[in-house]
Amino acid sequence: MWRLKRLRHKASGPANNLEEFKHKRREFEKTLRQARRDRQLISKRLLQDEEEEEEEDSMETGSIPLSPEQVREMIRGVQSGGEEKAARLASLRKALRNPESQLTFIKSENSMHMLIGQLSSHNAQCQLEAARCLHELSHSTHPSVGPACLPAGPYLLTYLSGQSTKLTELSLYTLGNLCPDSAVVREKLLAQGIVPALANCIHNQRYNLAVVEAVGFTLSQLLQAKDATEKIIPAVMASGIVPHVISALTPDAEFGYGPAIECTWCLHYLVSSNLDNSMLIAQGALSQCSAVLITLGGAVAQGNLEGGLELLIWPLLRCLGNLLVTGGDVMPEDTRLLAALCVFSQAYLHPHPALSRESLWALNNLTAGSSGFCSGLLLLNMAPLLIQFLSFSKGMNSMALRVLGNIAHHGTGYCVGLTRAGLLTALCATLKMSEPEVVTLSLDVLYMLVSSSPQVVEEFTRLNGVPLLEAIQYNSEGEQRVRAAYILDHHFPSFSEVNTAFTCYYLWIDYTVCDESP
Repeated sequence: MWRLKRLRHKASGPANNLEEFKHKRREFEKTLRQARRDRQLISKRLLQDEEEEEEEDSMETGSIPLSPEQVREMIRGVQSGGEEKAARLASLRKALRNPESQLTFIKSENSMHMLIGQLSSHNAQCQLEAARCLHELSHSTHPSVGPACLPAGPYLLTYLSGQSTKLTELSLYTLGNLCPDSAVVREKLLAQGIVPALANCIHNQRYNLAVVEAVGFTLSQLLQAKDATEKIIPAVMASGIVPHVISALTPDAEFGYGPAIECTWCLHYLVSSNLDNSMLIAQGALSQCSAVLITLGGAVAQGNLEGGLELLIWPLLRCLGNLLVTGGDVMPEDTRLLAALCVFSQAYLHPHPALSRESLWALNNLTAGSSGFCSGLLLLNMAPLLIQFLSFSKGMNSMALRVLGNIAHHGTGYCVGLTRAGLLTALCATLKMSEPEVVTLSLDVLYMLVSSSPQVVEEFTRLNGVPLLEAIQYNSEGEQRVRAAYILDHHFPSFSEVNTAFTCYYLWIDYTVCDESP
């Protein structure tokens, strides 16, 4: 869990404030990035004003738990009314930052009744402070706190269409925090109409990016539920929210990446479900993801690797790769997407190798079965870059081999282009590696190359590649041994002493898209 500061939504003010904003944003996104990487994607957030955070930095607010009597006294103080009611609610909110005080509060008689009464009052300041108290409670990890807040659900949902942006944003993050608490809480919120309320909110507030980001966060919390495919996604698809989510994928230059990141993860959860993705593609999901990736690729190519950019690239790649798997014959048309994926794979190789591998995975799905994109890689002279990845481990080399295999699969001209780029020399190195998958894929690519022309056979012989095949034939087992024997028997018969019966068992692999990201 982490705290999300409202003022981080705006990058404005004097230069020193701007630098402070960028620094704090990077720290926040570092935490988010780690959460994404660990696949702990459901996270609660605490929204605070700048002055509240400064106060918390200067003194340990709410560190001492309140006794039951102290809690009852605070409740009576609010109920007594008067001009100090809002101030007393503010004091209660600060006290509720303590986990023990939260439990004491929800167990106190009439505590939630009092809070909901203030939430529905005509005093705007009391409404806001009561909502902040609920927000503090929603940040709790204790399983009994979420259900205790459920009676406030209808009021929070009502405020999603209200006039107060502060109250709307606060209500969204509170609802988002409550969603993952339990199936009971989610079912209750669904019954109360959270999905149409979110759709209506993002439609009405589509120009308020702080609210769009909050809607994306809350929706993503819902979509990560185990039963989302059966109970939530159909309601989301029917609500009309998806076009708004897709349109929010493009980041705003001044506001930042927050709304785009949250909405892209929402799209990812939809794409990776058992949904018919043709509906998403028809609404522009594939074209929008491609367009944003191309734009970001241009920024990265110019050296823009500022903190947080990779957080948007990551879910976009996942959306693209999965849409290519399930989108049938629908493919992007802009070959600049090839360049963007190659730029990501190279730029993030050292700072974020997993993201580099993800880029290669999307590139594999883009080129599988597509002669046009395979030709584009050769025309853009991207083959040498792919060949460089063969010296890296952690799945980078195997994914690069799959892309190179996609290219070689299209015939002689493609194989000649790969040979001229130095692929044979690189294969001589990968055939010596200890990773079985890498050796197997290397043999597959080698077979396509040597089958393309006698000149490739001669070049491989000159590079002393035949002894490598013989070593695999005699020292390896299973698929690798059969593949090496097949290549020797068919293309290097003068070197082969293997019984041709080996060839009867040879099963060649098809180069296809990968259903799951690495």
